Amino acid sequence: MASEMSRGAGATKALEFLSFTLGQEEYGIDIQKVQELRGYDAVTRIANAPEHLKGVVNLRGIIVPIIDMRIKFNLGTPNYDQFTVVIILNIANRVMGMVVDSVSDVITLTPEQIKPAPEMGAVLDTEYLIGLGTLDERMLILVDLEKLMSSAEMGLIRELTT
Repeated sequence: MASEMSRGAGATKALEFLSFTLGQEEYGIDIQKVQELRGYDAVTRIANAPEHLKGVVNLRGIIVPIIDMRIKFNLGTPNYDQFTVVIILNIANRVMGMVVDSVSDVITLTPEQIKPAPEMGAVLDTEYLIGLGTLDERMLILVDLEKLMSSAEMGLIRELTT
């Protein structure tokens, strides 16, 4: 029986999340999707693009769309300063950038520390959330990048970059 329990405990794999802030909230994304972190640079705007798509940058020969998460999540007017970070992501072999207020650290969470996202009805779309990560007094809003970036409105990115 003890060997069964230890095997079961080994099966619960800890997950690593890159934590970042938008306004007063702290978010987390799967660290395996992160390619690199960069400071915010000027972007080339694309005509008729949605407001949250700031534009594109040339990253070592690859045209990378840049999405401002503060605008995407309706968190007020973004303020670009020395703390603003662009997280370069690689999702389904597509490279894209995500503008956030700041990056905190890498956090390891066990499955027990990840709680399901509460149903918020029409107030907040929880479809893009993995859940809420709890670590001591901190609570991380865990974002499912695949669902977010492949959603209907973000699907525009594929059209713009191909």
